[in-house]
Amino acid sequence: MKKIFLGLTVLAAQLMFAQKVTGVKVEKVQNEVPAQLNKEKINMFNDNFLKFVTALKSSDRAGVDALLSDKVKEIVTDDVLKKVKEGFDVNKKLEILKTGYHKLMDGSSLPSISYKYAGESKEVIMAVFEENGKIIGVMPAKKEK
Repeated sequence: MKKIFLGLTVLAAQLMFAQKVTGVKVEKVQNEVPAQLNKEKINMFNDNFLKFVTALKSSDRAGVDALLSDKVKEIVTDDVLKKVKEGFDVNKKLEILKTGYHKLMDGSSLPSISYKYAGESKEVIMAVFEENGKIIGVMPAKKEK
């Protein structure tokens, strides 16, 4: 009987002095994203976007496909390209308004450049790129009719 009582006492003491976990935090490891793009990347992205606009202007589907990301090639149809072309004036000169990173819904960030028309325009066109320079999205300014 003494051995059973001693065993239960040792077990109870272990349970009494066991540490309780009061708060567990799981932290997501986030990749460091620089605040701004460097000049080489800005030039590469800008050149690719201007080539995209030129190919869009001349309705060169092969040229457009060469500049689009593989992730969006399958969903970009001729109708989508037509709507993008109608979304901004391909004949006006574009100026870089701001560069940076566009945060996506999954928490990742992709490089982006916002453009405006030369002069006193308030319309903004944003292009989102992959790190390799391929275009993943274009958000044209809405034209008022």
